[in-house]
Amino acid sequence: MIRILFICHGNICRSAAAEMILTQMAKERGILKRLTIDSAATSTEEIGNDVYPPMKRALHAHGIRCLDHSARQITSRDYDEYDLLIGMDRENLRNMRRLWPDDPDGKLHTMMEYAGRPGAQVADPWYTRDFEATIRDVTEGCEGLIVSLGL
Repeated sequence: MIRILFICHGNICRSAAAEMILTQMAKERGILKRLTIDSAATSTEEIGNDVYPPMKRALHAHGIRCLDHSARQITSRDYDEYDLLIGMDRENLRNMRRLWPDDPDGKLHTMMEYAGRPGAQVADPWYTRDFEATIRDVTEGCEGLIVSLGL
């Protein structure tokens, strides 16, 4: 079982979308039983909230099923509980490194590393309002992640 945690600022847009997109991809490919997929936030701002409604609508328009979701904040235990902790941008990664400064197992990554664009970031649609670009980037990252895992 490979355990993956997607991380963004509030856990209501990008990381939640990544969780939903990878879950659907894995289900369609018959590999869902080989993965545990979750998401979390670096902040406390949206704790307990569902996926942001415009993101939910954009996912639905792409045929992505939104699962039940309640935003949560990362905890120090997450490093031991997950094999990969994937942030959506450099700020997320910086906040992750505050909690896990040493990263002895090399678990901390950014989403766009898996899309073959390690310096790029998944733009936050809360600010850009470009939910389509976010879904494209996250989908590309999830495709690359599946390939990198050999699944």
